[in-house]
Amino acid sequence: MRRRFPNAALDEQEAYEATSLRAHGSRRPVARVLHWKPGIRPKAGWDSEGTHFDSPASVSLLEESTVAVNRPMMGVFNNLVMFKQDVSQNSLNAIVPDLATGWTLNEEETELTLPLRQGVKWHDGRPFTANDVKCTWDLLAGKTSEKLRINPRKGWYSDLEEVTTKGDYEVTFI
Repeated sequence: MRRRFPNAALDEQEAYEATSLRAHGSRRPVARVLHWKPGIRPKAGWDSEGTHFDSPASVSLLEESTVAVNRPMMGVFNNLVMFKQDVSQNSLNAIVPDLATGWTLNEEETELTLPLRQGVKWHDGRPFTANDVKCTWDLLAGKTSEKLRINPRKGWYSDLEEVTTKGDYEVTFI
């Protein structure tokens, strides 16, 4: 029996046939592609299904380092900065603000200060602040009593002396 997705222009079989991404040449789609009817959006509580080529231990970008987690979860989480998607990514000009609104370096180039976007909220409605950034980076650098299950990138941050905050919407990496 073909299942029709609520408010979708394609049913499951049509979505399967329209999907261009295939897992290792198999007939199984990596992701189902649904095209919504004009003017209609998914309703709250609607579930989406899809298959994935792996079953990672977690979906934590902090604790995992494989594409099995990074690819699907990068669309879920924001970054302080990111690569501009329409230019070659081999220059500083390709880096653009995301949760940060910009950045400045001090004269000695030993401190990087990022003002943060205001009005950003977590899934539970709490505001995103500089303290959240500091907490995350202190956790990554291993400077908190709480520890990650695994920390595959800890060595990347050995030159990071500390992260400081100035108010709720400014963070400095020293």
